Amino acid sequence: MDEPWRHERITLRSGLAMHIARAGAGPLIVMLHGFPECWYSWRHQLRAFSDRYECVAPDLRGYGETDAPIGVANYTIEKLVGDVADLIAALGRERAIVVGHDWGGVIAWATALIRPDVVERLIVLNCPHPRKYIETVRRDPWQMLRSWYILFFQIRWLPDALLRMRKAALVGRMIRDSAYVKEAFSDDDLAHLREAFTHHYSATAAINYYRALMRRDLWPPPPDHWTNRKIAAPTMLIWGEHDVALRKELTYGMESLFTGPLRLEYVPDSGHWVQQERPARVNELIGDFLAATNP
Repeated sequence: MDEPWRHERITLRSGLAMHIARAGAGPLIVMLHGFPECWYSWRHQLRAFSDRYECVAPDLRGYGETDAPIGVANYTIEKLVGDVADLIAALGRERAIVVGHDWGGVIAWATALIRPDVVERLIVLNCPHPRKYIETVRRDPWQMLRSWYILFFQIRWLPDALLRMRKAALVGRMIRDSAYVKEAFSDDDLAHLREAFTHHYSATAAINYYRALMRRDLWPPPPDHWTNRKIAAPTMLIWGEHDVALRKELTYGMESLFTGPLRLEYVPDSGHWVQQERPARVNELIGDFLAATNP
């Protein structure tokens, strides 16, 4: 089967060389993947929307064929948001529809809060608003237990080595074992996702996202912190209800965090990897939202 995407390597204003999968023409959609994934996690959406949108799914900083700068300081939220803004500019656009899942969702939320000028509309999948997560994890012991891996990733060398072992075999196991719809991932699909962790420093780079977050942004933020701002862009949050790491309660009571419209959609027969587990339903929701909020 001929796929609609082509692979390109773009150098951003920061000097970072970023690999992207690019398909279609029209309004720009930037699709940000999560951990432990790569651009390929958006394969179903690249196929579905490239007939009417320009769809760009990058390997995030440190993943796959994108440059992986050494050091935790290179993986702060500000650096990751800068990559999104720089990518949009490198594609010749001022604004984009920003879509993010898991860690890509964190970056999508942060981009809408730190660089609202580049976000036309926002779609997040199975990733809570950062302020909601910070508030919840401090008072909810069950969510704290589900987030155990964040503390594990603070250990030096060990988690990095485990991710790299046997051609990133753990990556495939993590994804399939935690999926609600396990048949959504063929062996070939998992091979694509594992490949992103076989490059030099990729495993450490991906874990550095958690290390940088823990050191700077998971503590009670000061009043002027970006998490205390409100989002004006029309926003939709899609949530697979059988998420093994993130409780549904993280989606409750979010209205005060927005000045623009918020739409919340639950997918009851899906787990954390919702755009891959239930692609038809997710594509339907995204299509409806984009049609309803078309400027």
